[in-house]
Formats: sequence, C-alpha cells, structure tokens
Amino acid sequence: MTLPTNPKLPGDVRPAPGYAGDISCQTACRWWQSGDAVLVDVRSEAELAWVGFVPGAVVVPWKQWPGMAMNPQFDAQLQSAAPASKKLLLLCRSGVRSIAAAQRATELGFDAYNVLEGFEGDPDEHGQRNRLGGWRFHGLPWKQG
Repeated sequence: MTLPTNPKLPGDVRPAPGYAGDISCQTACRWWQSGDAVLVDVRSEAELAWVGFVPGAVVVPWKQWPGMAMNPQFDAQLQSAAPASKKLLLLCRSGVRSIAAAQRATELGFDAYNVLEGFEGDPDEHGQRNRLGGWRFHGLPWKQG
C-alpha cells in the first residue's frame, strides 16, 4: 500500500488532523521492532483475551469492557507506560478507536500515530474480520490466549 506523502512527514505517513499521522501496520511494526516507537494497544482486556494480542505491546485500554466505557485512567496509564521521547503507535481493532486515542495522546504531548487497519481490519461482505487487512492479516507478530 502506498500512502500519500507530505514533505514535512516521512514518506510512509499519511497526514491526519489532531495527531502525527496514520501509518500502515507494516510501518508500525518496523518502527516498533527497531525501537523507534512504542506500540500501544488500546483495545479492551476482553478483546485481547478473545481475539489475540501483540506480545511486547503496551496495553492501555481506551475503553473498558463491559459497556465500553471510557477508561478514566487512560492518561495516567499512558504517561507511566511510555516515555515522552518515543513515538507512540496506537493500535485498536480496526483503526478507528485508535484515532481518538492518538488525538488524546497528542494533547498529552506525545508524538502519536494511528495504525491503519488495526489488529483485525474492516469486516468483509460477510461481516468477518481478518480478511481485508489488519495486523494479523499481514502476518505480523501476535498470539492467541
């Protein structure tokens, strides 16, 4: 996937309002594995348990199960889990909740990016995920259970 470029941003970053930009799962994985960034999974603990997780990612839920209520400790948990000097890569199920989390992380002073497609990607014509995109679909590191 080729993303549009902006002369002020690295070539694999798509500009976005309110945070540093959108990046592909593959770029996020490269930055994270090289130590240039911290991967922050903002999915609920239930999602991590039922669907799978990225070993080594920092877990700071944006919303909590049940009911998907806002995590009142999000700011404090994020600030204690990630150094302000590192880029933050925000990952959720489909790349939607992580936009709001990236915007909030930016307000807190982080250089925050949204990971496009998320962990599971968008649903296909049958309503099933992991078939059109996402971290798992692209064969990036993850575990079940």
